[in-house]
Amino acid sequence: MKNFTAKIITFVPRSICATIIYVKTALMDEILKYFPELTDTQKEQFTRLEALYHDWNAKINVISRKDIDQLYTKHVLHSLAIAKVQPFAPGTYVLDVGTGGGFPGIPLAILFPETRFYLIDVILKKINVVKAVAEALGLQNVKAEQMRAENAKGDFDFIVSRAVTNMPDFVSWVKEKIKKQQKHELKNGILYLKGGDLTDELRDFPKATEYNIADFFADEFFETKKVVHLPLKFKP
Repeated sequence: MKNFTAKIITFVPRSICATIIYVKTALMDEILKYFPELTDTQKEQFTRLEALYHDWNAKINVISRKDIDQLYTKHVLHSLAIAKVQPFAPGTYVLDVGTGGGFPGIPLAILFPETRFYLIDVILKKINVVKAVAEALGLQNVKAEQMRAENAKGDFDFIVSRAVTNMPDFVSWVKEKIKKQQKHELKNGILYLKGGDLTDELRDFPKATEYNIADFFADEFFETKKVVHLPLKFKP
């Protein structure tokens, strides 16, 4: 008697498939609305973020459980707000401090393939996720390491982050890591994603400029969100 191998085939209703395709298309439409000149490669990379982060989040709590379903708004677009304030020229070198699962560094690295990004975080498991995501997307412009900001080596055009601490402490970590040569409209320094009333926090930084993200993106999530630019002087 011949041996037969039984195969279990799972059928997914067309309605569910259609919903998934619609959601992914809607998410990409949201990105394209604000960044219409993406290449096909960039579109594919942004689209793949959802599956990659959902997969990793099931293994490691990289992103808040309540936020993972709003990945493109609360993480991807939020990260890309920095690009609306200052697009990065080819050859720019950017340090992302406290990157967590790769924000804002990964979305910015997709958008600016000719900019080098150095993503650091003190939590090794998160850095391992960043490395895996960057490899899966083929991002040759991303380097990720477990490291404290104070120990990072190099001079950077800009240092980016998402509210890892208050501005005075953050400045103390990175103030000696800025390049001397300027190549952008904004002076070299910090581009910081923050929220709420920053009056007290920025009191000692009169050169800081706040940019309201709601001026760039329509979603109500951004109503109180800001990009703060703080120029820093090169220190040999």
